Amino acid sequence: MAAGEGTRMRSSLPKMLHPVCGRPMVAWPMLAAREAGAGQIAAIVSPERDISAGLPEGVDTVTQPQPDGTGGALRAALEQIRAAETVVVLSGDHPLISSKMISGLLAAHLEAGAAATVMTAVLDDPGSYGRIVRDEANGDLLRIVEAKAPGDATPEELKIREVNAGTYALAAAPLAEALEQIDNDNAQGEYYLGDVLPLIREAGLRVIAHTSPDVTVMLGVNTRAELAEAEAEARRRILEAHMLAGVTIVDPASTWVDADVAIDADVRIEPGTSLHGSTTIGTGSVVGPLTTLVDSGLGEDVHVPHSYLVDCDVRDGCRVGPFAYLRPGASLMPSAKAGAFVEIKNSQIGEGAKVPHLAYVGDADVGSGSNLGAGTITANYDGFRKDRTVIGKNARIGVDTMLIAPVEVGDDAYTGAGTVVKDDVPDGALAVSDNDQRNIEGYAERRAAEAREEGS
Repeated sequence: MAAGEGTRMRSSLPKMLHPVCGRPMVAWPMLAAREAGAGQIAAIVSPERDISAGLPEGVDTVTQPQPDGTGGALRAALEQIRAAETVVVLSGDHPLISSKMISGLLAAHLEAGAAATVMTAVLDDPGSYGRIVRDEANGDLLRIVEAKAPGDATPEELKIREVNAGTYALAAAPLAEALEQIDNDNAQGEYYLGDVLPLIREAGLRVIAHTSPDVTVMLGVNTRAELAEAEAEARRRILEAHMLAGVTIVDPASTWVDADVAIDADVRIEPGTSLHGSTTIGTGSVVGPLTTLVDSGLGEDVHVPHSYLVDCDVRDGCRVGPFAYLRPGASLMPSAKAGAFVEIKNSQIGEGAKVPHLAYVGDADVGSGSNLGAGTITANYDGFRKDRTVIGKNARIGVDTMLIAPVEVGDDAYTGAGTVVKDDVPDGALAVSDNDQRNIEGYAERRAAEAREEGS
């Protein structure tokens, strides 16, 4: 169910699209269902809010024409329900539901031969959640008593700590029949999914409750404060899974890793590191401290301290940083280096090539084994278009060289310190600019005299 209005989020972004560890909230329960073996997944959506961008591939959508409650949502999906055998109902704003929880619910449902199974949790403070009233004889579910409105539950019922988690497994045929019988004759004018349970029971079918051992199944997101709480738990699970798989995370409290990040065993993540999107990291690499990777691929044995990388490809054995900024399209071949205060954009740095410090390389191809001295700049934009700079193999670019694109520097070529390269440099040649030094004697004394005159 993903048609909620989400007004308490106070957001122009639909609630279901708010990210939880880099993944849209609504995608979490759907991917958990898929991992648990769901054959078909359908999202019940509102015509007022487009959440298609957050739906995993292969998920169908069903439009709930009007906001008429949880039962109304299922009534909108009657066609899909009738085509199924067992229906699991999940809430799009419960991102912490896991495949293990869903599998446990289904196992209990099928083992008991039940027509309806309600997932529950036992809370120290059940608050306003609906209380689960069981049959004392066999433990089956008798009813769910709402605790929100005064008088709905007796004092004894309010003492019950087992509550409704809002997740269900139901036999499709009895569910479809019951959905056609429920009405909206209540204060809210809505159809309630819970109203199908007594109808199923009255039909002589079994209705049971399955208690989840993990109370986070209850954590629904209605506000940004609850979103932060859910994300903190999701992040804890993600980090724990990586650590159990052989990744060293020095300080989990200061490390952020998105759900779709892939990290090989024997990687070390230093404090203050953030890994986002589709980032991948190969074995033996060390990332951080204070490094951010976004949609970037790191090979094996890569070291990246104190740096920021976005949409980059960094191959085996590379060294990046500290304080490097690799922008989209930056590609470092094996054993290349992008050192301190280096910015690289839309460029390939060849195998073993080095850009050690204080340089900007944009729209360039640097051959293997080349070295770019401190202060090297590729002037790639003339205000109208961006052109490429091509540097051959084993070239030596002197400090403070400016390369005015489009330009090519050949294999084994050199540039002198402070050179402005406007024309191509042949293989093996040395390029220098005409910038002979001239000393002006007595300049400081004349400047001081001028200053005295201005002040008098």
